[in-house]
Amino acid sequence: MSDILVTTDWLEQHLDDPSVRILEIGATGTDDAYRSGHVPGAIRFFWKDLSWHESDRAFVTPAEMADRLGAIGVAPDTTLVIYSDKVQYGTYVFWALTMAGHKDLRLLDGSRTKWLAEGRPLSQVVPVFDAAPYEPPAADASSRVGRDDVLNNLENNSRLMLDVRSPEEYSGERVMPSPGFDHGAERTGRIPGAVHLFFQELLNEDDTFLSQDELRKKFTGAGAGPDQVSEVVGYCRLSHRATLAWVAATQVLGWNHMRIYDGSWTEWGSIVGFPIEK
Repeated sequence: MSDILVTTDWLEQHLDDPSVRILEIGATGTDDAYRSGHVPGAIRFFWKDLSWHESDRAFVTPAEMADRLGAIGVAPDTTLVIYSDKVQYGTYVFWALTMAGHKDLRLLDGSRTKWLAEGRPLSQVVPVFDAAPYEPPAADASSRVGRDDVLNNLENNSRLMLDVRSPEEYSGERVMPSPGFDHGAERTGRIPGAVHLFFQELLNEDDTFLSQDELRKKFTGAGAGPDQVSEVVGYCRLSHRATLAWVAATQVLGWNHMRIYDGSWTEWGSIVGFPIEK
């Protein structure tokens, strides 16, 4: 298994390691779960507050990311361990930090779910760290794809569009998973030619990633293996779930042919004139 994924045993053994900083990534803006108990030493961020520009739906620049990380005592050589209440929000931040250039990133395999299930230590203390100097590293957006690139390559047989949403989203039954109010785009459907692989199939019940052999079978079953297609572009509704598939492909399996269309269905499904399929 990839060194990027750390076990709950590993993290418990490194709770007092000064070279390690732990980030809990929340799916919502409320921090009730964090305050009820979190991995000792973990600092919580709502995913948008760390990954996005303050006012735009755009990623932070490396300089902005450096300011946010430096403020919590993270230096360029700090080992950042990320976990979340839902795995895909942690993988999204992992991907954003990868693009922003932080070098030593880890994901807690099983995330918050496994940590709690195993009765690991919890704390209600909100840690405070001295700020650290953090020079902005070089950004690398090579794993990101824009809408025009997707549109211009719809007939490109060497590229596979991989839709990792729920079956009801992929079929055009809903814009977002049920239950609840259906919103997030003007139209339902999928990008023409997209192949389906539900992101949840890449995880075990305890939120750990499947084994390498099992993941390989999932991707190749969808025609997304590196010996089947030159490039895979993943998408979902907001791109969180797509980053989970990206982590599975690039970090766990070590493949280098997958990128993310982060505008995903919220963008594609709302653009007048862009083709859809149901």
